[in-house]
Amino acid sequence: MKTVARGYVPEDEKFFSEDAIKILKQASQDIKYLINHGYNIKNASVFVGNHYTLSERQRLALVRSVSADIQIDIRKQKEIAELPENSVLYIDGFNTIITLEVAFSGSPVFKCMDGTVRDLAGLRGTYRLIDKTELAVNAIGEFLSERKIKKAAFYLDAPVSNSGRLGQKIKELFEKYDFETEIIIINEVDYALKQIDGIIVSGDAIILDNCKNWYNLVSRILEKENLLKNSYVIY
Repeated sequence: MKTVARGYVPEDEKFFSEDAIKILKQASQDIKYLINHGYNIKNASVFVGNHYTLSERQRLALVRSVSADIQIDIRKQKEIAELPENSVLYIDGFNTIITLEVAFSGSPVFKCMDGTVRDLAGLRGTYRLIDKTELAVNAIGEFLSERKIKKAAFYLDAPVSNSGRLGQKIKELFEKYDFETEIIIINEVDYALKQIDGIIVSGDAIILDNCKNWYNLVSRILEKENLLKNSYVIY
């Protein structure tokens, strides 16, 4: 399989250079002030982004990194610090795997105000397996096996290309583990995960705001793999 760096854009070296990070940290505080006072984050990012003449990539990084204080508090209260044995996890599949693929590719990932790690890769309805996919899936499997979970249910978006192939890859790589694996391919993953009364794995802000509780799997895996230190902090 061809080597691919998921989420890599050559201009990122300039967009997230040491000098650029200093500006982004100032911008993040301006955005946080505005959203704490009721402004929509997208509108706030446009206003602040124009003020600092930021690129679209920089603005996206800010939108994904910054949260209002009330959102941070809500998400922290719901976060499970340690997985109990025999846990059942409901995993936002593309969201989780793509972020790990980006991190394993050495492309930019960001440690966010709410403690999650997010990327800039996006999905936009298309996805294909790359050489980092197996690394990401195996990292998930090994981590969950060590915690002696009971079951991992992966929710994959049906409209996204190759969702079936990713589901098969997960099943194939997870055969060696003792826990049960289920692949659910549906149209409305976000909606489904928000309704579940169980432990959710996702970095999606809307899901985290609406779910009952969640586990910060990506951050834990990147910490274990000694990659968390490579994430950008722009606040």
